[in-house]
Amino acid sequence: MKETALKSIHEALGARLVPFGGWAMPVQYRPILEEAETVRQHVGLFDLGHMGRVRVAGSDAEAFLQALQTNDASKIQPGRIRYAMILDDEGRTQDDILVYREPADDGFFVVVNASNTDRDLEIMHRTASGFGDVSVEDQTDELGMVALQGPKSVDVISAVTDIDAARLKYYGWDRGEVCGVPAAISRTGYTGEDGFEVYLPQAATADLWSALLRAGEAHGIAPCGLGSRDILRLEAGMALYGHEIDETTTPLDASLDWAVKFTHDFTGRAALERIQESGGPKRELIGLKSDSKRVPRQGYALFQGDREIGKVCSGGMSPTLSTNIATAFVDKGSVSVGDEIQFAIRDKREAATVSALPFYKRAK
Repeated sequence: MKETALKSIHEALGARLVPFGGWAMPVQYRPILEEAETVRQHVGLFDLGHMGRVRVAGSDAEAFLQALQTNDASKIQPGRIRYAMILDDEGRTQDDILVYREPADDGFFVVVNASNTDRDLEIMHRTASGFGDVSVEDQTDELGMVALQGPKSVDVISAVTDIDAARLKYYGWDRGEVCGVPAAISRTGYTGEDGFEVYLPQAATADLWSALLRAGEAHGIAPCGLGSRDILRLEAGMALYGHEIDETTTPLDASLDWAVKFTHDFTGRAALERIQESGGPKRELIGLKSDSKRVPRQGYALFQGDREIGKVCSGGMSPTLSTNIATAFVDKGSVSVGDEIQFAIRDKREAATVSALPFYKRAK
């Protein structure tokens, strides 16, 4: 089991550590719903050291990325970031990723999911072999990664860096110093709130964690685990690999076609075009709300009368909405927002209502 540079700190803070993507990660420090509320109201601090971090450079770096992933790398401006997917030849999702163009326009930086890092690197190296001047460098062990999420995150990050964090646009990033060491800060997030990610040398990660907790004390900061991160991203309607997207889904299934640009040739493009030409995907992703005492969980079957129409992808209790929420794949066109359906727990049916996604969107 791999460990981040912050494992001993998590243990000292009383975190419950669980295996996740091959890493020992904190799932919670306090009750998950309390941590989620901290992020919505104040600011939460997350260890993201399990995420894969890859530097891509060389004169063929852009052409390589065009072949590798679904978004248009040629349209990413220096200091900007785009969400994309790596597909196989059949258009099925191998991972969802973030592609960063360096602020100095001298290469790219790619962030991938922990559970898919090894496979992604294999795909990257295989794809890179078809290009002359491109390097793919795994920096996961070299760089630490932490995130601040919540309305007070800009106040906290600004106290420890010479980067003008308030100036960064959503899905922007820059390089400078954090806590006196060279680092990069991006403004993306996975909770539906404003937030920042910090990348810096592993040896400086523990000092950064402590500095952020001190800087955030007046703003109600608290360390948060993967449990609250999961329910927050579900409220915000954000996909999680292994749930809304996986090796059986295409971006078209999961309503992620906005991250697919048919302006360039990428692995899986022809398969997606065939799906579009044949009338589109046969299923669609929907939201559900339920006041049941039972929570709809991944894999639960969904019914409309006696007919099974789909299965739950993700589910949980929403602290923001005070009700159960879930995402699900259903037969395309089988339901509309407001329809009453049921989810099955063994031989018992529980009521649910079809809801629009996302469930939560912060005021700006």
